[in-house]
Amino acid sequence: MQIKPAGRIAILLIIGIAAFFLIKHYVPKDKLENPASRNSTSQSGSYDAPQKDSAQTDDKAAGRTFEYTPEKPQNGILRGVVEVGATGFNSFVINMDKEKRWEIVSKDFGESLAYEDLANTDDIRTGLKKYLASMFEKGVNKKNMHFVISSGAQKAPKTAQVAAELKKMGFVVNLVTAAQEGKFAFKATVPPGFQDDSFLIDIGSGNTKVSWMEDGNLKALELPGAKYFEKGTADDAVYEQVKQALGTLPKNKRNVGFIIGGVPFSLAKQTRKGEERYTVLNNPDTYKIKDKKMGSGINIYKAAKDATNTDTFVFDWDANFTIGFLLSLRYID
Repeated sequence: MQIKPAGRIAILLIIGIAAFFLIKHYVPKDKLENPASRNSTSQSGSYDAPQKDSAQTDDKAAGRTFEYTPEKPQNGILRGVVEVGATGFNSFVINMDKEKRWEIVSKDFGESLAYEDLANTDDIRTGLKKYLASMFEKGVNKKNMHFVISSGAQKAPKTAQVAAELKKMGFVVNLVTAAQEGKFAFKATVPPGFQDDSFLIDIGSGNTKVSWMEDGNLKALELPGAKYFEKGTADDAVYEQVKQALGTLPKNKRNVGFIIGGVPFSLAKQTRKGEERYTVLNNPDTYKIKDKKMGSGINIYKAAKDATNTDTFVFDWDANFTIGFLLSLRYID
């Protein structure tokens, strides 16, 4: 008996449907879908890409993580660095080896010696001695203690007084420019495996630094900081300035945006799940603005995100531009 054309079509449809369900049942799901993560290793550690849900651009970014593990230093030496800021100190002690692998030993973000109680020269000297003694107790040799004054703090009168006393005590005080800060921050924050295709944004109070690697050289931009409102600058003006500047970032440098600074610290603190080193920030529109500085910082973050279309901004709890300064120094046992 000869099957009519309509019957042939029906048979083919039945066979096709049966084959679909057989494949779906027996073939592993991860073979049918495009994997959401990559696994790779480099000289600096291992990495699992941020885990994303099906709506990569919506407000569910909180479900993503950045599972990168740096290599531990081998036979390293303790080094200390103090950022002499406009209102006080940030200090860090790291263990660093000859290969410039490092890990944090202690850190004080904004919780270090403040200037309120340093009324005169004697107060400054006494306060510094107590502060330095606590760092030396952690095992840092005096020759491995360094002081850095950020670009935003160099105009503060109290900073100049502190620097003068440090010099009298035999320490070298290093002045850095905004461009140098951006480059130092890149070295400390962006893992080697990401330095060819990602960028760094450091949102400070006085300025914002953006840096990336291009043709083997570190490039850097300086933009308004999170306290631009104190100068009467409008949010829209800063948004457009940041967006236009970040729009020039090469498209092949937008894989991951590594982000540090005071406002990113506050944002990451809201969603940190434990003691992980890396926290993926939520989309900027999801955060509740607590004060003017946070609102301005979020405005900068939003402009950077809109300009680059980068969906993953990773905050590093251990990194600071001053650690990048240490990494730039010649290694001495």
